[in-house]
Amino acid sequence: MLAIEIEEHARKLMEVQGPKAIAEAAHKARTFEEQGAEEQAATWRRIEAAMKRLQGPRAK
Repeated sequence: MLAIEIEEHARKLMEVQGPKAIAEAAHKARTFEEQGAEEQAATWRRIEAAMKRLQGPRAK
């Protein structure tokens, strides 16, 4: 998946699911890793990272 597609997918998921979309992406990545599907796992990790960026900085 291209970087622009990752960002687009992340934005859409955040719009629909809100912050819980990050947890869902992490869960999907973990599931793919357990199945040995490294490419799909890497894609979901990239989507997860993009959603964290969209969320913005967190106050300490």
